[in-house]
Amino acid sequence: MSTNKNFYITTTLPYINSEPHIGFAAEIIKADVIARYQAQHGREIFFNTGTDEHGLKIYQKAQELGMDIQEYCDIYSDKFLPLKEKLNLSYNKFIRTTAVEHKKAAQEFWRRCERSGDIYKKAYKIKYCVGCEMEKTDSELTGGRCPLHPNRELEIIDEENYFFRFSKYQKQLLKLYEDYPDFVVPASRLKEIKSFVASGLEDFSISRLKEKMPHGVAVPGDDSQVMYVWFDALVNYISTLGWPEEDGNYQKYWPGRQVCGKDNLRPQAAMWPAMLMSAGLPTAQQVLVFGFLTVNGQKISKSLGNSIDPYELADKYGADAVRYYLLAEIPTFADGDYSEEKFRERYNADLANGLGNLTARVSNLLEKNEIPTNLQVDLTDAGIKTVVADIADKMKDYRFNDILQIIWEKIKDSDETLSRTAPWKMSDRADIAKVIKPLAQNILNLACLLEPFLPLAARQIQAQFSAAQVRKGQPLFPRL
Repeated sequence: MSTNKNFYITTTLPYINSEPHIGFAAEIIKADVIARYQAQHGREIFFNTGTDEHGLKIYQKAQELGMDIQEYCDIYSDKFLPLKEKLNLSYNKFIRTTAVEHKKAAQEFWRRCERSGDIYKKAYKIKYCVGCEMEKTDSELTGGRCPLHPNRELEIIDEENYFFRFSKYQKQLLKLYEDYPDFVVPASRLKEIKSFVASGLEDFSISRLKEKMPHGVAVPGDDSQVMYVWFDALVNYISTLGWPEEDGNYQKYWPGRQVCGKDNLRPQAAMWPAMLMSAGLPTAQQVLVFGFLTVNGQKISKSLGNSIDPYELADKYGADAVRYYLLAEIPTFADGDYSEEKFRERYNADLANGLGNLTARVSNLLEKNEIPTNLQVDLTDAGIKTVVADIADKMKDYRFNDILQIIWEKIKDSDETLSRTAPWKMSDRADIAKVIKPLAQNILNLACLLEPFLPLAARQIQAQFSAAQVRKGQPLFPRL
């Protein structure tokens, strides 16, 4: 993790051809945990997200709905904004790739790559997956279709476009991976991208004919072409910081960290670094590559009708419950699965019967016996120091599920202590206080450690247990 005072993290920008789904919710929640943890440790945070609003599938979707393209972008981009409140996210910038400032930055980035001799024009013919917005070779296809979007027909693009000299940067990319072995996390994804680059790089198209696909950033000096969506969209990671102005937020925060899904490995960990090298700019510090989320063991798909709406989930169970499931049940970098049954089991076992029940029992005993506390968070306390160190160690590798397991072991220990000592059977108030006050201190300390993960519950617990006289209050997580 960063030791600098300033810390920058960004999600990928989801396409707006559909409404937010649980897969993106999982990505942005993980980024939010990292941002909150760094802020908790005194760093100044720039946390970026937004929407990717160019490309063929956006254009086709607007046409399908009979809508003006910019009107469509405005409406569908707005559908992502309520995620901030619903999932209790802490991002401080929401960038749209249709914004004037971003378009200007993308055009300046193009000019810099052009000055490096890395942009040229040629005629070509390819198979293109609109779902991925990427070229596909025959070896990447299954039954003649993209395995990630098997219900989509491949587009055949046959035209003259501009290309980026990706092949020029093979040695520099391999050196980057060698010099910075944690540039891509996890190690399995670094191995994958190294293998891809080592096998040889093909220059890739970075524009489209405007007459065929008019929705995009204009190519500088050529009104007949617009930028290919990947080339334009990747620039958001620095345009959001005010680049090409090189002072201010760009100077303060870049380079930073990017998070993405494993289907974004190639653009994030190879194409974008090569583009930055061409433009004479530093590459990102790190790319964190998360696995896929399935639903009841199946890939999330419109045709299967199994997409999970994060808004509905948060409305039903609360932001912290959604955050907890996606962080505790799903390993950070592996594929994971969502099911309503598993969600409810986790909720009842860990939140209602675990954290919620412990805080209710201890606060009730403090209030009933009128035991004053006047507690403050103390992470130097002997009972918590080891936990703090373990969490710091696991945060280096972003092992969120392991961290939550550590915290829940301490919750379980406190529950067992409470059951073993049975203070409700004691008649002497001083004896009750000897048992209850250390448990209250432990709960308060654990709430501080939980804050990046379950910020609403953590702050509620801290407010409750740092009061001069603790009151029971409303249940944190009512049992389902």
